[in-house]
Amino acid sequence: MKIKTFDAYSRLSHMDINRLTQFIYDHSGDYRDRKSAIKKSLLYAMKDLPGLGGYVFVMETKEDILGALVVNKTGMNEYIPENILVYLSVNKDYRGQGIAKKLIDYTLKYCKGDISLFINKNNEVLKFFESNGFKSRNIEMRLTRSSI
Repeated sequence: MKIKTFDAYSRLSHMDINRLTQFIYDHSGDYRDRKSAIKKSLLYAMKDLPGLGGYVFVMETKEDILGALVVNKTGMNEYIPENILVYLSVNKDYRGQGIAKKLIDYTLKYCKGDISLFINKNNEVLKFFESNGFKSRNIEMRLTRSSI
């Protein structure tokens, strides 16, 4: 099981982007985003959308995707971390085998600068992120324009 790294230089094909979008959607549980949002994060990481890009880390066998992690770069530092961990999904059939831990460890070594993530306070994986050094600092509040 090797972790493959994709970015603006070692790009994902559009077929792979669609495959990863579906994988993340299928394996994200109760707190998943819409497929369109997942796909945008992948396109941003590949610099197919305007921005600084990011990284997609994929662990797979010849037959299955075992896990995927998406990081988008923010271009900021100090007041906003340089990186946002957007998605971490592990194949339901392979959970409990340390795949998420391997992807996190790889990400922490690979990415330069601080990393933040947004997670629902009731999500069961909150403790996993805390055990890997992430700390809850702020409360995120959103104004969704379509709701006003």
